[in-house]
Amino acid sequence: MFGQTITASADSMSQHRNAGLGRPRKWVCMDIECQAGCGLVPFQYRDRSFVNALQWAIGLELLLLVEDPWRVFLTTDHPNGAPFTTYPHLIRLLMDRDFRDDRLRSVNKHAAAASALRSIKREYSLSEIAILTRAGPARILGLAGRGHLGPGAAADIVVYSDQPDREAMFGKPDYVFKDGRLVVRDGKLIEVTWGATHVARPASDGAMDRQMSAYFERFQTVRSANFRVADGEIEDVAGGRLVKHTPAGARAP
Repeated sequence: MFGQTITASADSMSQHRNAGLGRPRKWVCMDIECQAGCGLVPFQYRDRSFVNALQWAIGLELLLLVEDPWRVFLTTDHPNGAPFTTYPHLIRLLMDRDFRDDRLRSVNKHAAAASALRSIKREYSLSEIAILTRAGPARILGLAGRGHLGPGAAADIVVYSDQPDREAMFGKPDYVFKDGRLVVRDGKLIEVTWGATHVARPASDGAMDRQMSAYFERFQTVRSANFRVADGEIEDVAGGRLVKHTPAGARAP
């Protein structure tokens, strides 16, 4: 998505290489005992850039050509590809072909010519957007209590007034409920509430555990038992509750 963002990656050397492309020219990289690191580089995606415009078009092509919205996620890879605050704009691009074509005419002309976007007539329906952003990801991740409004579901609800301009509609909800508590009214935040950290607990494979322990013993400076993150550590960092999920077919811990 075009505009200002900041890229974040554990590939420190890649971010060091990309530092010269940063806008503004400020960046930071770090590494810890050659085992892990992080690089932060501010970046501005420009519609006049051939590469950036091609990236933008490819992302839209993928979403528009996928026939089954239950099998994909809508994401900008926050923050690398764009902050999640650009979702309303992205949704409008998917739902409004005229708007999409107007935007295509304003980007780098060589990238536009190389794209099949102009020939794609599809417009997402409101139901498909609900699947793409709510129901589909919940089902793929196995979160039975989310992505629907049925009995037993978490009361995470957003209420919108229908508007032809889908960017304006999704950018300013009438009401947002988090776990049944009203946190947004008329697009304004009225209460801050902590969410939850969701953790999958698949069945453990003893052979894999032994292989990982041997790997850590041979190549790492810490033991595998110290590398694991305890539940209490997750809760302390997140500031909220921990929700554990057992994938279908796995034994509960």
